[in-house]
Order: sequence, then structure tokens, then C-alpha cells
Amino acid sequence: MDEKLQGINLNNVPRHIAIIMDGNGRWAKKQGMQRVFGHRNALTAVRQAVEASADIGTKFITLYAFSTENWNRPKLEVDALMSLLINSLRKELPDFHKNGIKVNSIGATEKLPKKAQRVLQEVIHETRNNSTITLTFALSYGSREEIVNAIKNISKKVVNNEIDVKKIDEKIINNHLYTFNLPDVDLMIRTSGEQRISNFLLWQMAYAELYFTDVLWPDFRKEHLFDAIINYQNRERRFGKTSEQIGTDV
Repeated sequence: MDEKLQGINLNNVPRHIAIIMDGNGRWAKKQGMQRVFGHRNALTAVRQAVEASADIGTKFITLYAFSTENWNRPKLEVDALMSLLINSLRKELPDFHKNGIKVNSIGATEKLPKKAQRVLQEVIHETRNNSTITLTFALSYGSREEIVNAIKNISKKVVNNEIDVKKIDEKIINNHLYTFNLPDVDLMIRTSGEQRISNFLLWQMAYAELYFTDVLWPDFRKEHLFDAIINYQNRERRFGKTSEQIGTDV
């Protein structure tokens, strides 16, 4: 693991990493256990991913913790996930402070159980002054819903003459998204071998590098994130320009 870290150029790390934490259910099935067992054993992977991101100097990491579609899962699993969220946030609070982690959330969090909402807001408030890395949990999150809500809010402001329709640009749209206080995603990692983005940060990942690994999320460790970073650093990010233009940029 240390050897992989040494192979990383710390002057060229993604500022914002987004992760689709996939494979908990399949991991549990391999152990002959219920899906909830996989979710419980995913916490180590979360710690490892956040610590590894901090190790290399990444300032933002966003985890797809619960999608809008996840509400359709069996009630027993949803209830267990909400309970796990509450307990984990409380348990990890001392480490959040110790490691300088600022907790943030995006999504329709008003749909979470009241207790989950309260604990989440308490932890966000308690860690607001931490500055090493911002850890964002995407909860009850769906990117299309986020964009629809942004359009509705902008439309209301146009009707009320707060915004001139001719002046609507990317910045205005950005300012109406859940992620208004976050930079665009540089690297998206998805575990478990699936190769899709599942309605996650569609606008924010416009120029992100996508990295897919067969590792199931509960087995994800620092070394796996370092593998993703090394792969990222071997790519050429052109943002619509040519290789020659990138080479001549100052």
C-alpha cells in the first residue's frame, strides 16, 4: 500500500472524488448472510476511502449512500440502513474531529426519518469548522430530481423578476443545485464491476474521469483508491481541447 502511495504524484490528485458504493448485497450473499450484513460491513470501506483521500490531499469526497430509488427496497432493509446511518454518524463523530473531516449532505434529506435528519444536522453543525476534507453523503439523492428542482426554483425567480432569463448560465444553474458549495467531480469510482452512473451527479460529472473496479464495496481499502488515482493520473484530461493545446497551457 505504501509503495502505491509513493507512486502517486501529489501535485496531480483529483480535488473531488465521488464514489458509488456498490456490492454490499452481493458481498453479504457470498457470506451466506442477509443484505443488511453487507451494509454494516461497508463502514470500514468508508473509513478507508476517506482516509486515503485525505492522505493524498483530496479536499472533497462524495459518497452515494442512499438514492431516491432505494426507497423502493424492502422496508426492513430501508429501516436498517436508516438505523445504521444514525449509529454510524454518532460513533464516527470523534474521528471526524480528530481527522479534520467536515460532514456535508446532499439530496432530499427531508424525506429521511426525523431522527436521522436530526442526527445528520447535528453532525454537520458539529463538524462545520473542520477543514482537512469535506465528506458529503448523498442521501435520498437523485440527480434528475435535483436538476428538475433547480429548474423549478430558477423559473420561479424568473417569474418574480429576480433573474433575467437571458442571463441564465452555468453558474446560475450550479448555484441552484444541492452541490452549490462543492466543485465539479474530477474522478468517479464505482465498485462491484457495474459500469453505469445510476443517476448520480449527472451535471457535476460532465468532465469527470470514470473508474470501475470489480472489488465489492465492503472489501474496498486504501490500496484500491490508490489504484484508481494512479489510473486517473495516467489519463489526459483535455476538457474539449487538443493534446497540443494542453501541452502548451501554462
